[in-house]
Amino acid sequence: MTSTSGPVTLVLGVGPGLGMSVAHRFGTEGYAVALISRNADRHGGYLQALADAGVDAAAFTGDAMEPHSLRHAVEAARARFGRIDVGYYGPADFGSPTGDITTLDGASAEEALRGVVPAVEFASLLIPELTERGSGGLMFAGGLSSVVPMPPLGGLALASAALRNYAITLNAALQPMGVYAGTITIGGLIERGDIHRAMQANPGLFANVTSLNPDELAETVWHLYTARTKAEAVINALAS
Repeated sequence: MTSTSGPVTLVLGVGPGLGMSVAHRFGTEGYAVALISRNADRHGGYLQALADAGVDAAAFTGDAMEPHSLRHAVEAARARFGRIDVGYYGPADFGSPTGDITTLDGASAEEALRGVVPAVEFASLLIPELTERGSGGLMFAGGLSSVVPMPPLGGLALASAALRNYAITLNAALQPMGVYAGTITIGGLIERGDIHRAMQANPGLFANVTSLNPDELAETVWHLYTARTKAEAVINALAS
């Protein structure tokens, strides 16, 4: 085991947008960073960027939708750093069925809600350590359909609302034990992310989509975690 005397942030579902911004934001505060994503192809670039910023980091391959894979990756991160203080859950793909919510049936609702299970599994892998120490926290990133009615999103809206409720309720349960849980609810296109890059290739199709700076969103995540005065921040760039 290689351990660190300082705090450690685990970023699950890291990508070039918000995930890496969160990694950098916590890294600038002296946190070592463990990155987990399904595809290791970009890990080298992520680690180099963090190293250039003076951040101690390591990357692990794991799929949030596969419990064994997720558990193995978290255990590997813990073995590498000796501890985990903050877990950030940011997988972009719920795998939830979309389509008008009036067409949602029981089977598709069940499928949609399965998309929330990895977030709960992720938290369950960290909560015992956090509560034992009486410090640290869990951060989640979710979509605006959890608070703003968006009928065309169907099952995705259902899953987003469930994730938001889980994070807020988890905070109420963990707060007396010194552990924080919070969620950043995002409405807008996150710059530098894969979706943003894909949309840039077709600018005419997405002319009215408002983009968000992931570094500013990461600052919001940091403020939520350190201030601990509320369990949610809503960033709505879609408001007219």
